[in-house]
Amino acid sequence: MNITAARRLEFALACLISLPLLCINILAQTGTPTPPPTPSPSQQTQPAPTPSTPAANPADVSSIDAILAAVYDVISGPAGKKRDWDRMRSLFITGARLIPTGPRPGNSYGSRVLTVEDYVTRGTTLFEKEGFFEKEIARRTESFGQIAHVFSTYEARHSPDDGKPFIRGINSIQLMNDGKRWWIVTIFWQAEDVQNPLPEKYLIKG
Repeated sequence: MNITAARRLEFALACLISLPLLCINILAQTGTPTPPPTPSPSQQTQPAPTPSTPAANPADVSSIDAILAAVYDVISGPAGKKRDWDRMRSLFITGARLIPTGPRPGNSYGSRVLTVEDYVTRGTTLFEKEGFFEKEIARRTESFGQIAHVFSTYEARHSPDDGKPFIRGINSIQLMNDGKRWWIVTIFWQAEDVQNPLPEKYLIKG
């Protein structure tokens, strides 16, 4: 048995009989690196601060009807009209997500997960160029305790005077009531297309 093998055997025996100081010494002698010290809190990378949620208008969050009406209203308007993004932010719980789903190349479908701030950034650019008026035309709601799930059928126009919507689809919306108000947790949506026409059952007002 050579010296290196003997040292490693000695190390194994020391560990078995719980002699941590001896283990550290032998590791140092054999050249095996010891783990680096844990960085202090000041050395660790700190996450970027999350913008605080603006206070909501109580009338916007008092019921499921109210908060859904508010979210459709706040994103709607003519081209160039600045949306009230603080009102938008006030409707969503911290960490909320907006998830558009649609076709991708190769006959597949995919989703993109957005934060509220992602949506605000994209919406600001889009609504500068195009009018956008979205409204709910039918709804199905399931609820239990403090949670609710709404299948909200929507249609959108570039102008309220347009005869036909340029797009229709389903907003799958999850909500939570904290005992004081309603919050939107997720809006997960898909537009109607040739392969996925809206079923009649989702066009009937519930």
